[in-house]
Amino acid sequence: MSTEPPETAEDAEEPGTPAEGAQVSEAEAVSEGTQVSEAEAELAAQRLERERIERRKAERQGPIEAGGKLSGTAADLLAAVRAVESGEKPAATVFEETGTAPRRPAPEPVRRAPEAAPGPVVPAAGAVEDVRGVLVQGGAPEGLAVQAAGVFGDGGADVLRADPWQLLRVPGVRPEQADGFARALLGAGAGPDDERRGRRAVTVWLLEQAALAGHTVLEMAALVTALGRQGVPEPEEAVRDAASEGEVLVFQDAVGEAGDAGEDEERPVRVLVGLERYAMAEESLADGLARLVNSVPGRDGAGEEWERAAASAEGPAGELIRAVAGHGLVLHTGGEASLADPAALVSTARDLGLRVWAAAHGPVGRARFAGLVEGTGVATVAGLLSGAEGPGRNADGALDVDLLVVLDAPQLDVETAALVTESLPDGARLVLAGDPGVLWSVGPGRVFADLLAARVCPQIASRRPDPGPLGELVSGIGVGELNQVAAPGKEIVIVPVRDAGEAVHRTVQLVADSVPRAIGVPAEETRVITPGHGGAVGTRALNAALKERLNPGPGRFGGFDPGDRVAYSPAPGRTLPGRVVRADGEGLHLECEGEEIVVPRERVESSVRHGWALTAHQAVGCRWPAVVAVLPGDAVQALSRPWVYTAFSRADRHLSVVHGVEQALPRAVAEVTAKPRTTRLPELLAPQVPVAKG
Repeated sequence: MSTEPPETAEDAEEPGTPAEGAQVSEAEAVSEGTQVSEAEAELAAQRLERERIERRKAERQGPIEAGGKLSGTAADLLAAVRAVESGEKPAATVFEETGTAPRRPAPEPVRRAPEAAPGPVVPAAGAVEDVRGVLVQGGAPEGLAVQAAGVFGDGGADVLRADPWQLLRVPGVRPEQADGFARALLGAGAGPDDERRGRRAVTVWLLEQAALAGHTVLEMAALVTALGRQGVPEPEEAVRDAASEGEVLVFQDAVGEAGDAGEDEERPVRVLVGLERYAMAEESLADGLARLVNSVPGRDGAGEEWERAAASAEGPAGELIRAVAGHGLVLHTGGEASLADPAALVSTARDLGLRVWAAAHGPVGRARFAGLVEGTGVATVAGLLSGAEGPGRNADGALDVDLLVVLDAPQLDVETAALVTESLPDGARLVLAGDPGVLWSVGPGRVFADLLAARVCPQIASRRPDPGPLGELVSGIGVGELNQVAAPGKEIVIVPVRDAGEAVHRTVQLVADSVPRAIGVPAEETRVITPGHGGAVGTRALNAALKERLNPGPGRFGGFDPGDRVAYSPAPGRTLPGRVVRADGEGLHLECEGEEIVVPRERVESSVRHGWALTAHQAVGCRWPAVVAVLPGDAVQALSRPWVYTAFSRADRHLSVVHGVEQALPRAVAEVTAKPRTTRLPELLAPQVPVAKG
């Protein structure tokens, strides 16, 4: 049985699968796909954090005055924060409201030295051997032993003997493979009607696949349909059994407005099913956002100063400053040029003496925004939450900020967004800024889009267009129009191709020769973007061809050589473009946006890819002087308006389009919008937050 796991979260993005663009139903989404590996310690830590948040929810009622801060035993709170990083169990935490905190001058930016990439949890040798014996007995690959032992722990062998379908918890294993394993261990009695198969294994597996497709929950009908496709008899009963066992959670959310139903009629409801991990994250996020929206800002003594700053700023920047002065949560939308608006806000807040930080999706976005706001702290979201970057935590465990501006907000999944909101002290302001036209987060949820639709806080839309022919092209794509744009400086070049072989050849030619010669952009400043990893023109094939031309070598360290362009994925949904510096006994040394990262030898294969060619999801949050967007003929099903918008908008000066999809490109831009995701955030916010006016 072949169970090759994905190398990163992006492995779901093969051409022809619903990865980055095409619309699919919930049932289709959960019936396909691959599993993504995450450290069990991190999962346990996040669940503990959710428990802490649940205890905190009972403490919060009514408006919260600005400047208030979290309280409780400092050591306990810090332990809860550290749990997100270390997986250690935090001590019990009690939160109470306190008075207004004094304003302080904005601190100087802090940049901590980067640490080596963390290694995976290594299971005990005895546990690995015990699991290996069961796997061999069941005809499963021995190579799964270490991974399975890491999932199940010391008692993994006993778990698999008692319930062979638990093998589905190992990333990359599919139901038909687990069925074969079960038959080998249990004999002919291991059939599709075994309650262990439907109640736990397949039901949970389908919800995990749904999360990979972006859903935080599934409608009961979609889950039942998917269970039926997997041969589970009486699928409704299987879901009820899973719920009674605590494997899944079931929700009933009212549909429509309260006044839609008649006096004697009950409001219709939709029944939703989800995993506890994402359900708790979404509920915690809703509570955190409601806390911010219901806060009472304006008690920092700077109301007149805010107004003077807003009056002196131009257009949307002034609107943004004025909105932030009076609200705890504000949304800002716009493209690359619109970053000038949050930059003006950050400078204003800093001048008013507020503790202000900004956080970007990745190091490229961090560097770009830092160039606009000298003297102000800019971190990555991951670095901010882990403590590797940012202002650090105050004595009560909250981020030491009065204002946090999160850039690239469409990339926030529900878990990350929940941790951001719960990390803010009471009275702090949060601005979520981003381009709504780009692809949504790799992880589950559509936080930014849900908030825009819910209209629970001020929304400031920037009217700053990106400049030049590229800006004109991307603006049209954003509204569903693929326009012909005059490009006298060769800012946009279309390169038609007939087949996959020609697409690869022309791509290499563009990167290595044509773009450097005609545009003046060297190969190291050009990136290739293609819809998926696999196929004849996926990232694997393109990177192999580009390495052979640009940096040939034997690939002595896991296929890599010094000078190779790489994409490092420290966690699902995060990609750091970089370059190989060297390799030694410690591991593979990378340089990513000026920071050196050491990837241990055992993690290289699973977390590092060659990076001359990327998927659009990997490229989100980055921009390069030149981009070559490759649209092979077999990628038609992966194309969508968000995919095209994201890929084309990564170019600063020049865009070449290797075009092999003919009329599928304008059709995708005009007709194929973001694939639907089922979430609960709007319904969770509705009873806690009134709809914003205007």
